[in-house]
Amino acid sequence: MTTGWTHYEGASGVLTEPVDETRDHIMGPSDAAVTLVEYGDYQCPFCVQAHPVVAALLKADGPPIRYVFRHFPLTTVHPLAEPAAEAAEAAAAQDRFWPMHDVLFSNSPALEGEDLRRYARALGLDERKFVRDLVERVHAPRVRADFLTGVRSGVSGTPTFFIDGVRHDGAFDYPVLRAAVEAAARSSAGRR
Repeated sequence: MTTGWTHYEGASGVLTEPVDETRDHIMGPSDAAVTLVEYGDYQCPFCVQAHPVVAALLKADGPPIRYVFRHFPLTTVHPLAEPAAEAAEAAAAQDRFWPMHDVLFSNSPALEGEDLRRYARALGLDERKFVRDLVERVHAPRVRADFLTGVRSGVSGTPTFFIDGVRHDGAFDYPVLRAAVEAAARSSAGRR
């Protein structure tokens, strides 16, 4: 499987911005054995492939995982990725980040303005507020902030995963990612 990303020369491969319980979008227990951070782009076909892999990891028996999603829209090749990320944040403002996150990946590449409105309606969002947030680009600073944390951590493509703060440089198919998560859990247990 193609990984969909390339290395950023000189990057340490370490997550420079720690997970923040009040800022980040987090799924899973705070005391999980492993933290998996993904920098992703809703228009990226590789991220679309990785989405069900992450969902399967979160449901699998094994070490509990805390999953964090951060935006990394590659606007030069995916012009709809940034508006989609802002749509996810507009949904987050209405406590519906994860449902919108799933809808965006499930329906990519249908990420035009009317598509986003249709998804907001389907999720029961206040559509006027949602559209106003998008038109006024209310959440652009948040998306940009995520992007910059990725740049500082050496992210140059999507998806890029960090497992317990260390960049995962392998494939992101289920067996490889699960093995990496399990290895991190064993390592973490050994440090306790």
